[in-house]
Amino acid sequence: MQQKVFDVEGMTCAACAARVEKVVGRLPGVQASVNLAAETLVVTCPEGTNLPDVAAAVERAGFTVKERTQQRHVNIPVGGMTCAACSARVEKVLNRLPSVQASVNLATETVSAAYDPALTRLSDLRGAIEAAGYQPLTAQTVDERTQRRQKDIRVMRLKLMIALVFTLPLFYLAMGPMVGLPVPAFLNADKYPVRNALTQLLLTLPVMAAGYRFYINGFGALARRAPNMDSLVALGTSAAFLYSVYGVVQVLNGHHHAVHNLYFESTAVIIALIMLGKTLEALSKGRTGQAIRALMQLAPATAVLITQAGEKEIPAEEVEPGDLLLVRPGARIPVDGVVKTGHTAVDEAMLTGESMPRDKQPGDKLYAGTLNTMGAVTMRADQVGQDTALSQIIKLVENAQGSKAPIAQLADKVSAVFVPVVAAIALIAGLAWLAAGHFMPQVIPEGVTPIGFALTVMIAVLVIACPCALGLATPTAIMVGTGLGAQHGILIKSGEALETAHKVDAMIFDKTGTITLGQPQVTAVEVISGDAAALLELAATAEQGSEHPLGQAIVAHARKMGVPVGTAAALTALPGRGVEATVNGQRVLIGNAQLMQENHVDTGALLARAQALAQQGQTPMYVAADGRLQGLIAVADVIRPTSRQALAQLKRMGIQLYMITGDNERTAQAIAHKAGIDHVLADVLPQDKAQQVAALQQQGHVVAMVGDGINDAPALAQADVGIAIGTGTDVAIESADIVLMHGDLNDVPTAMALSRRTMRTIRQNLFWAFAYNVIGIPVAAGVLHIFGGPLLNPMFAAAAMSLSSVSVISNALRLRSFRPPTIQQEDIP
Repeated sequence: MQQKVFDVEGMTCAACAARVEKVVGRLPGVQASVNLAAETLVVTCPEGTNLPDVAAAVERAGFTVKERTQQRHVNIPVGGMTCAACSARVEKVLNRLPSVQASVNLATETVSAAYDPALTRLSDLRGAIEAAGYQPLTAQTVDERTQRRQKDIRVMRLKLMIALVFTLPLFYLAMGPMVGLPVPAFLNADKYPVRNALTQLLLTLPVMAAGYRFYINGFGALARRAPNMDSLVALGTSAAFLYSVYGVVQVLNGHHHAVHNLYFESTAVIIALIMLGKTLEALSKGRTGQAIRALMQLAPATAVLITQAGEKEIPAEEVEPGDLLLVRPGARIPVDGVVKTGHTAVDEAMLTGESMPRDKQPGDKLYAGTLNTMGAVTMRADQVGQDTALSQIIKLVENAQGSKAPIAQLADKVSAVFVPVVAAIALIAGLAWLAAGHFMPQVIPEGVTPIGFALTVMIAVLVIACPCALGLATPTAIMVGTGLGAQHGILIKSGEALETAHKVDAMIFDKTGTITLGQPQVTAVEVISGDAAALLELAATAEQGSEHPLGQAIVAHARKMGVPVGTAAALTALPGRGVEATVNGQRVLIGNAQLMQENHVDTGALLARAQALAQQGQTPMYVAADGRLQGLIAVADVIRPTSRQALAQLKRMGIQLYMITGDNERTAQAIAHKAGIDHVLADVLPQDKAQQVAALQQQGHVVAMVGDGINDAPALAQADVGIAIGTGTDVAIESADIVLMHGDLNDVPTAMALSRRTMRTIRQNLFWAFAYNVIGIPVAAGVLHIFGGPLLNPMFAAAAMSLSSVSVISNALRLRSFRPPTIQQEDIP
């Protein structure tokens, strides 16, 4: 697959963008995505697609289009983002830059951006992030990111401890007397109001100092007219603090009753609780990235380089292509390459899923991160650094974790306007209660001033609103879901693929190499007289040297059974019929019925058996010597051991199954019946597979295509979800949305189940994030109090706000309990 970017002029609204996407998306195998703000069209299509057709389609729709020749993709870590409003702000300022298409992931705190270096420089992106009030960080290794996160958590814990040390006595001093708890006599508010008021002020200042980030970020965002969650906290606590300072001034001027109208404890408790929530949030977010760190740790840090002077240990990142390396027993392979000398067995479970180590000898391929279990070998480095298979897997998972699912757009749109709306609601509610307190004093609790009551309402509304939960609802679940997939050998390329997979109701399987092993094997040996070993020896000797897959299958089977294989005196291939050879002076024929008829060999003794085998999808080949029939050997591409189990599981999940193949109808039906597939698409040429996918889509199905990722590329691209069976080759990774590294069809129902579980988690997160605000904001605004209900204390609002973000992340982390679906043997047809 390839991705191209076009500049489109003339788009003025969302309808224009939708029109461009629609006309381009009609082209076979082409997927289109339009960014109206950047006036760009991103086209994803198979290699070889006629790009002028794309331009012509856009121009016919009435727009001017030009292909962009250069495109660079970067990931920029960003510091200072605290909520969804922050990420929306960063996205907005970056997408205003020429040629830039940016997406921000709040959970990973990174910006993924594509841009044209001819129009925009990386420094422009960094400058825009800084101008928005955030810190663009340098790209870091996983260890550096982990160390930075751990350092940040240590600092957050220290600040939290400081806040708690001063908040607890302040809270006791302010609230204790209300519930009958004693306070020190020298701080009694009635006897020593000045001393009490100044003590509360002095206890509050260290807490505000510990939470200074809320004020710097919050008021800074307000100054840039881009308020965020910190702005709400800063406004609410500052209002309570300044009103309380005014109360202290009144106390100092002799109005001692004002000591009972201080809100210092609200300021301190709100800050402490939100800091507690942010610390728990940081700890939880750190756990969402464990899967990618586990992959990173597979690669060894060092390699042993063989030089003329001897062996030298160097950092693995310094290995260059062509270097000779020594890999000792028990060590992990540092880079991709081939064995030069030595024999060993390598555990490649991380790539193939096979529990048994694979034997390796000179010329065999080695992969970075796999484990050398036996002997020492020397290897030649071929792919190093970011080019190794492991690095490609890691990059794929990182990209998926940084991508957005379409469902995230809802949260993004809400978050973009959420904070200003909440601030307006808080102001309106505060003014309404202030007016009500003056004109209807009975609505204000006894002993509370109207301005104090209005201030309480306003602070509660500002604090309880939580765009953090909205911003974290989708990316945290995607991070955990894609990470879990990687741990099970399922590489999900994007959040969009993860979301679409849960809607799949029809799945097309390529036959050869997907449902079947793709390697013909001997399935039956029938003899007229004598034993099967003698017939197999005769046939294998005749086929020795044959290039035909069926002949190679006979030779391989003979060797597997321990039957000696000789050398034929002559071998002649007879296309479409079989082969002729001379073995120990005998004229041997191996082939179909036509070959036997041409040479007047009577096949009547085995005709019924041959027809029965053919009905089962096997290929019977008669064996004759010196004009007399000796027996027959049947060869077939056998079904993978796990195919029937996987297909039965998918059926139980309610997915319609189709098999697509170039085989004739009879053979295809035989294989499909054995596999448990009801719908067969036979006699389909490779170039027509995409049309079959499109036909199902036109019937209203959401279609997944499962193939080997090479000759199925057009169909994989056409499908709503392309799933490649393979060992992570470049072609498979480029062709499909999901890559199954283990080559096991059981991973297909696992991928579907993981998608469904992840989407269920995202929906739960979004529901609770929305429901929390829909319920919490009216309660904080005093709606229940109008009908005699309680008023939400700002301190409880702060606790609820913090817990909402933690609950969203914790719910996402529940995904880690996911286990692949299983099916009982008796349920397999």
